Amino acid sequence: MEKIPLTKVGYDALEAELKNLKAVERPNIIAAISEARAQGDLSENAEYSAAKEKQSFIEGRIQDLEAVLSRAQVIDVKTVHSNVIRFGATVVVADEDTDEEKSYQIVGDYEADIEKNKISLSSPLAKALIGKEVGDVAEFKAPSGPKTFDIIEVKYI
Repeated sequence: MEKIPLTKVGYDALEAELKNLKAVERPNIIAAISEARAQGDLSENAEYSAAKEKQSFIEGRIQDLEAVLSRAQVIDVKTVHSNVIRFGATVVVADEDTDEEKSYQIVGDYEADIEKNKISLSSPLAKALIGKEVGDVAEFKAPSGPKTFDIIEVKYI
């Protein structure tokens, strides 16, 4: 089986989500289903249908998280010392068109969150950055068209 790269922080977050689903969400939804069953006719019981749908989502997410965590290759980026952009690097780039600076961390697919500036290892931007160093230029195709970024800083934090 193929290993799934995760940062230590990402692994811990997924593990915490799994524990919450098993210890809190699963028992709560079981109680909600029991309560909805007690209301009588299940064929016209919206609460029962909603609770069963939520239970299905929770069980699916538990299975997904267990599979990911069992195949995780945890990388503690704080121990990486490199000038080259690799998995886990936090990269400061400047858009050549606007001179706007942004910082991105390259993480695994399961911990990517663009609102937190964590981009997936498989994203076009991350693919363009991997292997580059400070002073290099990264070019890639964004949904809005071709983009070019100057690499300003590479750090592993």
